Amino acid sequence: MVDQSMQNLKILYDEDFVLWIDQTTAKIRQGDLNNLDWEHLLEELESLGNEQRRKVESYLLRLLIHLLLYQYWLTERAWCAKGWEREIDNFRIELDSLFESKTLYNHGLGKLEAVYQKARWKAIQKSQLSSEIFPQTCSFSMEQLLDFGFLLE
Repeated sequence: MVDQSMQNLKILYDEDFVLWIDQTTAKIRQGDLNNLDWEHLLEELESLGNEQRRKVESYLLRLLIHLLLYQYWLTERAWCAKGWEREIDNFRIELDSLFESKTLYNHGLGKLEAVYQKARWKAIQKSQLSSEIFPQTCSFSMEQLLDFGFLLE
């Protein structure tokens, strides 16, 4: 009985993912831990954590790009400043929410320099300004990045 129920759940994972979730959560609520599709369940849990980490990196990247453009693309600032400021605030809001998790905050700290390098490259590419204009390393602290009152002039 245990093996057949678990096999059915494993097959369901590929055929109807939402039904697999419904049946898996029902089994967990019932305490039926012997009949869970542990392989896929663990895979999905790991995937959720990785997705949250990717979100942190994505929002950091976009925040940094907009801060760099705001600070260094002076010829466009008059036209784009308000839009950049709105986007900067939006990315801060998203990060603020994600950073309720200390683990995600620490992940962001650990990835900050690597993400900055990507943001620098994207800002150079978008603005077509000389790479010499943009700092080689990230000069922003995480506190500055998350501070809604912080904008470089």
